[in-house]
Amino acid sequence: MKKNQRDEDVPEEFSVEKVLDKRITNGKIEYFLKWKGYSDEDNTWEPEENLDCPELILEYETTLNPINDFKDDIIEKRKNITEDNRPRGFDRGLDPDKIVGATDASGELMFLMMWKDCKEADLVPARQANIRCPNVVIDFYQNKEPWTKMIKSKKEKIVEEIELSD
Repeated sequence: MKKNQRDEDVPEEFSVEKVLDKRITNGKIEYFLKWKGYSDEDNTWEPEENLDCPELILEYETTLNPINDFKDDIIEKRKNITEDNRPRGFDRGLDPDKIVGATDASGELMFLMMWKDCKEADLVPARQANIRCPNVVIDFYQNKEPWTKMIKSKKEKIVEEIELSD
């Protein structure tokens, strides 16, 4: 084998000088790279899995999202914060103003309750709200009625269209 042929078979190794940009293509992260010893015209997009420059990627991500610079400080501060034992929900002794949302993510229906003369909302169990402020709960559900009517009318329209097409 000739020397030139052998050199062509071995892939050339490039060194990354700097990560310039980032994008996601088809669900995969790609970085726009400046190569050592090459001009800006030779910059290329490369998939993350092909790269071996974790320090340069971290440097880029840190400049992209400066909060990473303080990551260790934030983690340390979180360790030092003691659990907030302030009263929540109805235990605060405030008058309910309105319900602005609902969730059952915890496995129990909870309302996001706004309080009169207070800007801080609390999640309260629906079973407590039903007893302690039934009018606020009723108002919440009544305000949702137009949404249900709209859904019903759309369903009826779809059923009508299906019947007409038969």
